[in-house]
Amino acid sequence: MSTSEGPLQLDSTFAVVNPALRTEVLAVTDTFWADLDLRYGDFAGHTLISSFSFDADWPTWEMHPNGDEVVCLLSGDADMVFATADGETSVRLAQPGSFVIVPRDTWHTARIHAPTTMLFVTPGEGTENRETPGESRGGQ
Repeated sequence: MSTSEGPLQLDSTFAVVNPALRTEVLAVTDTFWADLDLRYGDFAGHTLISSFSFDADWPTWEMHPNGDEVVCLLSGDADMVFATADGETSVRLAQPGSFVIVPRDTWHTARIHAPTTMLFVTPGEGTENRETPGESRGGQ
């Protein structure tokens, strides 16, 4: 894609960075997740750049076993919550532009205090989702 095609919007277009560090843009449609699986299989070596808006706490916890995830607050107010051996810890994201790095193998979720939009840079291969945090492989 050339820059002459104009700016892209994260609410309708996500980006996938492949292992060769080339970026492909994909329209966000009702079949986006199924299309992603068809196109990239297990997502090995790929990173998804996406944005999501929330007005309620995340219903699940997630963990990324193949790399750290960057979560950046674009607007709103939320706590990023991490499961640790000692229980839960959290980081408040209340200033646009503030971000956290979620270490690989760390179960995490978000508690939303106001309508919130976040930017995610996610190594998607092997991502797990659960209602409660589970044991991870060699991480926290």
